[in-house]
Amino acid sequence: MPRSERDRGVLVSIHDVSPRFETAVDILYDRLEAHLGSPRLAMLVVPDFWDEAPLSISPYRKKLREWSDRGVEIFLHGWNHRDNSLHRRLTHRVKAQYLSAREAEFLDLTRVDAGARLQRGRTIVENAIGRPVAGFVAPCWLYGDGTLQALREHGFMLAEDHWRVWNPATGATVARAPVITWASRSRGRILSSLAFARVAPWLLKRFPTIRVAVHPGDVQVPALLGSIDSTLSGLLRDRRPSRYAELVEEADGEFGR
Repeated sequence: MPRSERDRGVLVSIHDVSPRFETAVDILYDRLEAHLGSPRLAMLVVPDFWDEAPLSISPYRKKLREWSDRGVEIFLHGWNHRDNSLHRRLTHRVKAQYLSAREAEFLDLTRVDAGARLQRGRTIVENAIGRPVAGFVAPCWLYGDGTLQALREHGFMLAEDHWRVWNPATGATVARAPVITWASRSRGRILSSLAFARVAPWLLKRFPTIRVAVHPGDVQVPALLGSIDSTLSGLLRDRRPSRYAELVEEADGEFGR
């Protein structure tokens, strides 16, 4: 494989993995695996989506373990993906209103509350898959100060926001990796995400790593599925499917030099 191809990666993930969205996640997994040629993707698991789909008592745990055994990287993705905070800071109110649909769960939690949810969620997911989670990703990629402190205290090795992947324990960025994602909540969001996906591979081509993130709601909109297919096909012409674990290994190698 040419060097440029070997060094340029695509990280692919399915968000909001939960018993509540089992059928949609199955559809996305099969579609993504067909593009990638293997299970080189990540799943972001919600332990109890909107307090209506508890993983701890669901047969879905068996499916998660099978995926994990095949090599899928499993991340903790919040506790319930539901935002009940008041958001006293204006910037947080704006983010909660325009960047999420009342799902920015970890944007305004205290360190103690965030830590409790992290620990409880991690225990449930790790019991399901039989191994440590790969890391934590906040719902809607939105973090507050309390969450960042709790992530450091609880020893999570990876986290990500819209633009980067980092090690919460050290604060070190392991990759500048922007994300291409789609939104299905409204016609306006569908159209804007389709437009961005068309130009994103060109706009982001200078980045060594690009992330592609899909959500269960995408399967309800044929145009979004078509855009996901064309985006991945285009990116994989000169990039390879990558894994988050590789970012950690590369960062450790650079640190050890």
